[in-house]
Amino acid sequence: MLEPPESTARDAHAHLLRDTRGLRREHSSAREAWLSALEIEGAPRLLFELEMLLKAIACFGNARNHTGPARRAPAVTHDFVEELRVLRATLDRAVELARALLGPRDRLHAFSRYLESLLPEDSARHRLVREQLAQNTPEEALLALRSAMASGLEIVDGVLRSGRISHRLWFALHGTFVREIARNAFFNPLVALEFRPEFDRIDDATWLDALARIESDTAHRVAVLVVLTLRRATRYLELVDVHADDPTRWRLALAMLAVLRSDSRALVRFLERRAGDVLADGLERELLALSAFDVRARFSELERAARRVLGLRRTLQTLAARLRVEVRFVLEHELPPPDEAARVPMGPLLRVASDRLRAALAEASESLAAALGVRSPVSTPSAADRGSQADRWTSLWMLAQVVRAFLAKARVAREHAGDAVEAWRGRDGPQFVRDFARHLRVLSTPWPVAADGRLAAMWAALDEARAADHLDEARLARLLSTTEAFARHLETLLASLEREGGAFDRAAAARRLRLYLAAP
Repeated sequence: MLEPPESTARDAHAHLLRDTRGLRREHSSAREAWLSALEIEGAPRLLFELEMLLKAIACFGNARNHTGPARRAPAVTHDFVEELRVLRATLDRAVELARALLGPRDRLHAFSRYLESLLPEDSARHRLVREQLAQNTPEEALLALRSAMASGLEIVDGVLRSGRISHRLWFALHGTFVREIARNAFFNPLVALEFRPEFDRIDDATWLDALARIESDTAHRVAVLVVLTLRRATRYLELVDVHADDPTRWRLALAMLAVLRSDSRALVRFLERRAGDVLADGLERELLALSAFDVRARFSELERAARRVLGLRRTLQTLAARLRVEVRFVLEHELPPPDEAARVPMGPLLRVASDRLRAALAEASESLAAALGVRSPVSTPSAADRGSQADRWTSLWMLAQVVRAFLAKARVAREHAGDAVEAWRGRDGPQFVRDFARHLRVLSTPWPVAADGRLAAMWAALDEARAADHLDEARLARLLSTTEAFARHLETLLASLEREGGAFDRAAAARRLRLYLAAP
């Protein structure tokens, strides 16, 4: 077994909680002391919602984080009045939360504004403004933020009365608020995949034990990052549920979904593009730290450790692919865009979307837990259970289409090349087999297609093909024969569904397949 450094489990978790936001150490200590000294019920909960709303202000400025399908018309032709109303609701709630956290100190804001209107000398007014902008303590920083958000709220209200909101006006207003948040010394959450000890501690014994048993230090850090991100996303959905049924605050749910989409995209990109290299580099460093004698004496243990890291990498890539598709599908196809949301009853739509996203997060958690050899402490909600059968049939249909496409490409390659060996030496041969193996791993996960061993046979044929330096006629024939049998098996399962009357939405399944095959 590769020996991790002492206190690895504790250090990786502590690093992510302490250093991902980049606060200076003295600011972090002052912030923690301020929060612990607050005599306000539920102060950590209020602070979490405040900071997530500040992050939502930034994320909502990116149209890719909005609900509904992407706009086809140019941004310059769009009226951003509904987007500005979402921003206005977010600012209003942020001011409300800041006032609650400031308590009696909030009266200083009103008093300062009153003084500013009375002072006759410009020098005195400028001195008062400098005092209002001071951020030497968390309380001063929160007062400055509260003042900026309250003033911004007045500006937004005035702009909303003017009629159409152009792209330039929306962009200028939004950028003003984002810069104000970014320059705050103590309350600046504008970092992707950032975590704070006030909100994000892993306190579940099952997860702590599972993470502590990960041998590789690098693999442990990646796994902790995934757990923290999934837990944070679940808390976003709790805020969505709180505001979904409130006719005066449902727009806050759209803002929180923008944060969830931004964070999930950042996690998926990391897992699909960087996690594999990070895990490989970590394993390489641990191996190079050993002497040649140790490598020879512990070869079997090192080989098992490498297999475990490879298994974790595959699990994370599968998790990322499924999470990417589900988040995009729910937000783009099951919720309207902001400019249409005011014309439909959003409460039921937001609750259904929240349940579906919660189920996707639970599935991701369960996949990671299974790779670590534990049972996930996250339970799938009942509403998601009711829809899980349809989701499995959808995944089965998607898998059947991918298998069919692989067969078509393999047959064409064989027919046009003439020589199977030369076909395999071509650039496209191994790549389309690798792509098919990745699709098979992702799409077969939620469906028990392996009950009669056909999936295992499919994997054996693929492994034989991928392991070969060249592919002779016999290997290619076995691969095609096994794939054809597997395709027939999937078609039989789909036909049995239709006979049982368990039809599913093929159009929705096709949209989901396009999302899956699209670049992240």
